[in-house]
This record gives sequence, structure tokens and C-alpha cells, in this order.
Amino acid sequence: MMDEACRIHYHRYVLGHEAMRKMAASNILICGLGGLGVEVAKDLILGGVKSVTLQDHKTTTHQDLSSQFFLRESDIGRNRAEACHARLVELNEYVSTTFTTSPVSCELVGAYSVVVLTDSLREEQLEIGDFCHANNIKFICANSHGVFGNIFCDFGDEFTVMDVNGEQVLSVMLSAVSKDKEGIVTCLDEKRHGFEDGDFVTFQEIEGMTELNGCAPRKIEVKGPYTFSIGDTSQFSDYSRGGIVTQVKMPTAVKFKSMREALKDPEVVPTDFGKFEEPYQHHVCNLALSEFHRTHSRLPVPYNAEDGAAFLGLCKKSNEHFALGLEINEDMCTKFCNGCSGSLVGVQAFIGGATAQEVMKACSGKFMPVKQWLYFDCMEIVPPGLTEADCKVTGSRYDGQILCLGQQLNAKIADQKWFVVGAGAIGCELLKNFAMMGVGHNNGMLTVTDMDTIERSNLNRQFLFRNEDVTKLKSDTACKAVKVMNPDINITSHQNRVGPETEKIYTDSFFANIHGVANALDNVDARSYMDRRCVYYKLPLLESGTLGTKGNVQVVLPHITESYSSSQDPPEKTIPMCTLKNFPNAIEHTIQWARDQFEGLFTKGPQNSHKFITEPKFLEKQKSGGLLLSILDGLKKDLTVDKPNDFNDCVRWARFLFEENFHNTIAQLLHNFPPNQMTSSGAPFWSGPKRCPAPVKFDAENDDHLDFVMAAANLRAFNYSLPASRDRQFIKECASSIAVPTFAPKSGVKIAVTEAEAEAQNNDDDDCGDRADQILAELNSNMDKLRALNVQVADFEKDDDANFHIDFITACSNLRAACYRIPSANKYKTKLIAGKIIPAIATTTAVVAGLVSIEMYKIISGLDDVEKYKNAFLNLALPFFAFSEPIVAPKNKYYDVEWTLWDRYDVQGDITLQELLDLFEKEHKLEISMLSQGVCMLYAFFMPPDKRKERGAMKISEVVELVTKKKLPSHKRALVLEICCNDSEGEDVDTPYINYLLP
Repeated sequence: MMDEACRIHYHRYVLGHEAMRKMAASNILICGLGGLGVEVAKDLILGGVKSVTLQDHKTTTHQDLSSQFFLRESDIGRNRAEACHARLVELNEYVSTTFTTSPVSCELVGAYSVVVLTDSLREEQLEIGDFCHANNIKFICANSHGVFGNIFCDFGDEFTVMDVNGEQVLSVMLSAVSKDKEGIVTCLDEKRHGFEDGDFVTFQEIEGMTELNGCAPRKIEVKGPYTFSIGDTSQFSDYSRGGIVTQVKMPTAVKFKSMREALKDPEVVPTDFGKFEEPYQHHVCNLALSEFHRTHSRLPVPYNAEDGAAFLGLCKKSNEHFALGLEINEDMCTKFCNGCSGSLVGVQAFIGGATAQEVMKACSGKFMPVKQWLYFDCMEIVPPGLTEADCKVTGSRYDGQILCLGQQLNAKIADQKWFVVGAGAIGCELLKNFAMMGVGHNNGMLTVTDMDTIERSNLNRQFLFRNEDVTKLKSDTACKAVKVMNPDINITSHQNRVGPETEKIYTDSFFANIHGVANALDNVDARSYMDRRCVYYKLPLLESGTLGTKGNVQVVLPHITESYSSSQDPPEKTIPMCTLKNFPNAIEHTIQWARDQFEGLFTKGPQNSHKFITEPKFLEKQKSGGLLLSILDGLKKDLTVDKPNDFNDCVRWARFLFEENFHNTIAQLLHNFPPNQMTSSGAPFWSGPKRCPAPVKFDAENDDHLDFVMAAANLRAFNYSLPASRDRQFIKECASSIAVPTFAPKSGVKIAVTEAEAEAQNNDDDDCGDRADQILAELNSNMDKLRALNVQVADFEKDDDANFHIDFITACSNLRAACYRIPSANKYKTKLIAGKIIPAIATTTAVVAGLVSIEMYKIISGLDDVEKYKNAFLNLALPFFAFSEPIVAPKNKYYDVEWTLWDRYDVQGDITLQELLDLFEKEHKLEISMLSQGVCMLYAFFMPPDKRKERGAMKISEVVELVTKKKLPSHKRALVLEICCNDSEGEDVDTPYINYLLP
């Protein structure tokens, strides 16, 4: 089952074990396998439900190929469910995936936990909806009509949500609880409590007012960032000290109407607050569309006057029939009629991903469902002035797109050249969407780069990869996969990291030959780099990211918007060193401590040993003093004193390590600071965030104790290339037989209490030369024997469950937590924190990639109205969607010249430094006071006169080579020069940079 665990653990980080267990027992029916239905099926199969049945009675047409990515031209004429079944099965062999061509009926749907209708008619929706509501079957109806989409959910009269938002439970340490009618709780001022009005909490470890410990959840009212009230505490004991308050997730009951009832009284989840009234107009339009299809057996022909008039009449009639009481917006109804007949992969990715998340909610009770209608549109992408002739189908795979956007924009898409950076979770979804859109299929090109190889844990969300692709390059595999989806596509794969080191590949000519960049990256540094490249080359950038159920999309437009780097996330919080070393109070602290232990014992230590043996000048590169002595002490231990000869020695070492970490160190800490220690102010030392620890006595019968010894011994054996053992009984007997000396605490040992003391100890650099020389001489005298050692480095790898890395960190962390009475963490939570995993699920990546594709249409069509573009922030768990226009680039000014981050001075070289200074004086009335290139200062007003004169006579390129001591690369066609300038009155002014063009 290890492969299955690898597949699902990223979903487990988002949904939790209980939700995954419920999903694994759920049977899902998906009706309609067009572009929307296959998106829902893909995300659910990747998500790990028990079974998925695909139902469809329609056959494949050319128009299906516009967005149904698992159908091929050879499938035309075949049943859609049958044709794509085998390709969906490949996504996850642990999900039973079957198909049926039987018509949708109450008899068919009765066997399923959740029923999803797509591509269905209103009569069918009402019949199945009524049956599901009466029989407690969760019912979802999803539709995509061109640039419009909607979702309807009915989970019955009594649906319980166990966790409305999926956020981590908050836990805060206390400093006081008042004894009165209001019961004011005050938290330590280390951090804000983060609670909201109406939250429920419980308590533990309170001294004095013990009635609160383990109490039933109490509803709170927030009074401030560090205080809240819990109600009457006047009859309780007096509060003494300590305590932890923990948030309690309370079940929430949700009642749903049947679709028949909800049609008359729609309750809408807004997706765009800038279009607040439009969902109700869309509701009327969808009712009219069903009636139009019933009477005409087809959808409206775009921009056909007769169909438009008939549709508008049906909108008015539906408004009256369902007594909705709306004032019909005729312009909007006309736009709906003209834009609803085609199929766009971006809209279907958005609606399909969101629908799949609703199915997961229905199965698990995790997260708040859509209640009950969600309407979405992207009318902004429709070019103005289209006619019926513009949208006439041609029998091509792009007919679905042509019906919505016209032939001219479709042809423009075919000639696009885009650079996709990253082929991971979002990258796979983007490439699928771009292939369906036909980006670059004529005279264009998609260029994809990703340096990573495929790992098994990627398979649950990076849907272009299969089991047999593990260890292959992501970019190559992804390109081959989308080429199968659309053989017309022109696509090239690269395996390069983007950064200064690859600028000889991604040159000026490369960027001059593309229309835009789509980022699909997982780190800020690479995102910022590509953002700077796009600003420099004045290219549009589509930026996106996900974190569990949360996602965002940012559109960067040349000369119009701010860039990705214009705003930054707050820096990641770090754990104080003294907290890690001596005073942990949360499981995150012990996990980080265990991760540091792993790094020091099995990575850095062996790395130093290997380099010392193989690199004669290794120690010359190290600092003298305390750091050098620390390295030499480690080398002496690892290569002589503690060097193992067999696995028994490794077990012995692990047993001694246990004693040192979890008994001796704690005993020494308590010797220095006894449990009853008082501070100089008379307060208890062990109070507030300082939890008084207790040493742990080794017990071979305790699983955590044995897990630690087993993992540590096997990692030690790996480091020294010794035969290892997974025989738990053998290790248990061996560890039990080892005699461990009794520990006696020492006097005079310094233990850091504050961060300043910890920093001082860490930077201690006393003169240790004699001792260092002595150890080095001893090691060198044994060098012949040492060269025979094969020392291996254990580079941390979180996704290999057989390598003992996470096993060691989990056991090590939980044992330290036991010392400090901190609740332990299971292996999955430990892996999440220690591996710094960014949880990703298929539903969110599909939704985000769909929105990116929609914004790409706008860029390709040449829209220059920033109000037509949409940055997106979403959380599928809530559900919450917020769209806003991109922020306009701020304007700066000197004299009467306005400029933004997109502006620069283009200067043709190669001229002398003095000529450049004179040029700015003459043309811009600016005095350059400082000039730099990268981190190198080329000119400054405070330089000695001789140096300024010497450099002033040199060509700019010569000055750069002089200062950097490097020849300019042959591919370099321009230099970015940063300048500080004074105006004519001698005042500092902000100016653009210089783009210095080399001859």
C-alpha cells in the first residue's frame, strides 16, 4: 500500500485523515463526459474516492475536442464515456472507475453516494434532483455554456459540516483568567490569539481555576487581540498560573432545498463582487436556455437575430413563471444568448474543479458547501463586434472556441508564442488548457522548462504523469502528454532552471520572440526572477499559486499594472534559538529541533568527514576559532572515537544518543533551573512559555523509544556503508543489553535563557588553536585508515518512506515533546512541517489554471482596459471567491517627467563613462552621483579624483569588466545600470534605470 499512500498524502494534508477515510468509502456517479464532466472525473479520481462511474449516451464530435482532453480524433463517433474510460483509469488504479451507456434514471442513481449531472436538460435535473433529495443522496448539477458556468448543490435536509474552513486549530498559552460574570481570558503577549467571535474553546494545564481544564467547549466573544470572554467564572476557583486554550471545531448543520424549490428562490454564492446582481440575471438566462433547448432541440446560434429575440422572450417568460420579480437586463440576456453555445476549457476547468471540491465536501463533511447556486462568467473575453458569420463552425477541433470568440481570435491564438515556466501541478493544468485552446498550433510555439524529475508523490495532482513516468523529466513527459491531447500543438521542452546562470540560453533574442510568460513555480525566488525578466523585456506575465484549497492569480501587464515583486508576503516566522535549544512549547518547535538533529548527525557531520578524507584543503576553507574546533571535534568523534565497525555499534551509538538527548540534557537543564526556581523578580522561572521538562527513561517496550533507536541506527549504518537491519526484535534485544553510565549533572554549565545569550554562545569564537592542532594531528596520523572508509551523506528526502528520514524525525520530535509534555504529532504532520510541504490538491490547481487561461484570452486579444482583467483570490473550502482589477503601476515623477517601473533610459553604447554623465546632464538635466551594475559600484561622487578621471575616460563595458574582473559574456546584448541622481537644485530624485545597449 506504500504507492497508494504516496499518492494520497498531499490530499490528506489538506483534507485530513477522517475526510480521506470517508471519501475512500464513497461511490460517485458522473453523468455527461464532455469537457466539464471529464474535469470533474479527473479531479475526483486523483482525489481518491472509492469508485467513479462515468455515464454518457452521447457520441464524440469535433466540438468535444475543444475541451474534452481525454478524447481523440479517432474517438469521433464513439460513446464519450467509453472512449475516455481507459485514460481516466490510468490516473489512479486505486479508484474503481467504470462506465455505463445506460440513460440517466432514478434506478441508476440510487446506488451512489453522490450524483453529478453535467450537460443535462432541466427535466432530467428536476427528476433526478427530486429523487436524490427524497433518498438522502447528495446531488450536484454543474453546467458550462460558453463563457458562462454554474453549480447547484443539494446535500439534503440534514447535512452536517464537521469543519467549515479547514484551518489549523488555534492554541495559545494563557497569562490570566478573571473570576467574574464575563470571565476575561488574557493570553501571553507573544502572539495574538487569532480567535473570532463565536468560536468555541476548551482549556488544559490551568493551575488554580482547574474547573476549566477539559471543560465542554465554551463560546467566546473577542475583546482584543490578546483577550476574550468565556462567560461566568465567578463560581470557579481563583486562577493561579499557566494554561493553554485550544480552539474546538464545532459541527454545523446545513439545510438544503431541492432544485425544484431552489429554482424559485435562488440562494447565490457570489463569485465576483463587481457583478453583484448578475448571478440572478444568469439564473433567469439558464431557465430560458433550458426552455429554448426543449423547444428547438439545440442551443442558440450566436448573433442570430431570430434566436436572440426568441431567447429574450423566454427570459421574460421564465422570470414571470418562477415569480422571481427581477428587472430583466436585456443587454445581459443578449450577451448570454450569444456566448452560451460554445465550450471553453478555462471555464470548464474552473467549474469542474470547484464541482469536484463540492463532491469531496458531500462525501466527507469537510468544508462548507456551496449553498446553493454558484454562477460564473467571463464575458470580458468576448471580442466586440462579432457577427454570426464570425462564429460559424468549420468542423475543426476548435469549433467550441470559435462559437464563443470568433474565428479571428482563434487564428490569433494559433500564432502565439508563450514560455511556460514549471511543469508541476499548475504547470500540467496550464499545458492541458493551452493545448485545448490551440495556443501556438499554427505559427506559434509553447516552450516549457522544468529541471525536476517525476516522483511518485506527484501523481495525485500532476495528472499528465503516470506510474511508468516516475524518474523521468517532468518537462519532456508533460510535453509528450499534451501533444497526444492535441497533435496540432507546437511545443518544446527544456530542462533548465530559470536564473542568471541560464541567461545564455534565455537570451534577448529568446524573449524578443515570445508573446508572454506563464509562471507555474513553487518558490518566490524563481517567481521574482521571471517577474524581473518580464518587466525588463516588457512582456505580460500570468502568475498563479495554490496552498491547499486556497489559490491566487495575478495578471502583470506591461506599462499598465504593478509587477509581482511590487508587493511581498511578510517574512516567514522563525523560532528563537533559545526556544529550540531549551524551552520548546509547541510541536513545531520539537519537529524543527529534530530536523536540525538529522541535519547535524546524518548530513553535515558525514559531509565534513567525506570532504576531510577526500579534499586535502577542506579545513583551509573553514574559519579559525570555535567553528573550526567544532568541526574538528565532530571529525574526531565520527572518524575515530565513535566510528562503528558493524550494525551492533550503530545500535549502541543510537542508544547512547537517546540517553544524551532525552535524559542527560534534560537532567542538566533541571540541575541549572530546578522546578521551583524563581527569577530575580520573584516570579516562577518555569512559567508562561517555559514548560518544565522531565527526563525520559529508556524503555525498549515503548514504540517511540524503539523507533528512535531503530531509525538512528539504520541511518548511522547508511553513513558508514555498513549492512543495516530492520529486525525490530533484534534491535530491541541489542538496545536492552547496552549498559549506559549513570549521568551526574555538572556545575558551571552555561545554558542560554534569552535569545541574546543563545546567539552569544553560538558565535563563541575563543582562541582554540592548540586543541585544534592536537586533534588535526591525531586525525592526520590515521589518514591511511580513514581513506578506506566509504562515508555517505544522508541528504534529507521526505518522500521515501523506506529511508528512515521521517521515521527518525518523528520519533526524535515526539520524544522531546514527551519530555516537555507537548502533545505528539503523527508521521504525516511531522512530514508536512519538517519537509516544508506546500499542500496541493487537484481541485484548486484546476480552478486556478482555468482562471489563468481566461486571462490569457484577454492578453492575446489585446485588451488594454485594466478593468477587464481579473486578479483572483479564492478559497474553495469556504467557499470564497474575490476578483479585482490588477493594481495600476504607481507613477513616480521628477521635474515634469512621470515614469513607472516599466520605464527606463535606453542608451546606445559603447560610450565612455564621462560621455554618459554628460549625456544625462545635457538631455535630462540630471547629475549622476552614483552608478552601479549588479552589486558592483562603477562610479560614485565620493571616489578619489584620480579614480573618477581614470574611469571617466574608459568605455562603460571596460569599466564593468575592470570592476567585476570578468569578461562580458558573448550573449550579453545590454547592461542594466542603476543610478542615483540629483536634480538641478542638488536634490536626490528617483529615476528609472539605464538599459545600456552594447554594440
